[in-house]
Amino acid sequence: MRLDRLFSITMMLLNRKRISATDLAARFEVSLRTIYRDMETINRAGIPVVSFSGSDGGYEIMQSYRLDRQYLSLEDLYSIYSALRGMQSATGDTGMAELLDRIGALISDKLHDLDTSGMLLDFAPASGSKGHLRTLHLAIKELRLVELDYMDIHGAETQRMVEPMGLYLKSNAWYLWGYCRVRFALRVFRLSRMNRVRVMSETFSRRGLSIEDIDADRARSGTPPCIRVRLRFQAAVKTRVRDEFLPDQLMSGPDGTILADACYYSKESAIQHLMSFGTNATLLAPSELVDDFRKQIAEIAKIYS
Repeated sequence: MRLDRLFSITMMLLNRKRISATDLAARFEVSLRTIYRDMETINRAGIPVVSFSGSDGGYEIMQSYRLDRQYLSLEDLYSIYSALRGMQSATGDTGMAELLDRIGALISDKLHDLDTSGMLLDFAPASGSKGHLRTLHLAIKELRLVELDYMDIHGAETQRMVEPMGLYLKSNAWYLWGYCRVRFALRVFRLSRMNRVRVMSETFSRRGLSIEDIDADRARSGTPPCIRVRLRFQAAVKTRVRDEFLPDQLMSGPDGTILADACYYSKESAIQHLMSFGTNATLLAPSELVDDFRKQIAEIAKIYS
């Protein structure tokens, strides 16, 4: 608790001109003697706190201190608060809720000075994945193995035993990355493809790996990191194209079409994505994938012949 209090006091000093020991004692429900000791601790930590006596006395950070008093401004704190609130709504992390309460207490009396309508962040996944997200978040914190009933891109269902390393949000979809004990390699799992998630009682020691190691692991196993393709889209789907591709992947054509250089981790995912655009998309390269695409179209045509 003392560390939390010291952090909160420092934040308050950074964002207020001056605050009295009495106000601090009342805010944190401790004695004045405790506040005096806390101020000595903050000073010893290298943050120069100056005390002033009199009716308008109190504590403030020395004006000449190299850390700008607005290093964490009201806008900064509200941005942090909004991001944490979005994450807390997605994960249900009670520890994050306590942190939100502490930051909220710092800004609650100043919100009238701030336009809070500019950005609202909602990281919550689709309703079917929300329970998975909270379960996996807890398993990561507690270093517990998880057993997944997982459906791959081909629709095949497999059972995986995974050491969960982390969660990330990309293109409105949540993913788990971790070490798969079935494949003996780092793998990425999309939450919407998980039919069942079971947290095991067995714990594990976290490996010295990061998410950047996934591509390196694929290369070592002989799996190409991705299939690079070139696509041409008609102007009718330009809004969707801009939603689904990065700006540096796109180039406007002279006839109003859009060229895209994209990367897919399997030819099946590339073909499925391309087919979803219908006649508004053309696969230009590589030639091997163009041939596979023609065969796929021919197989579909047989169904309706």
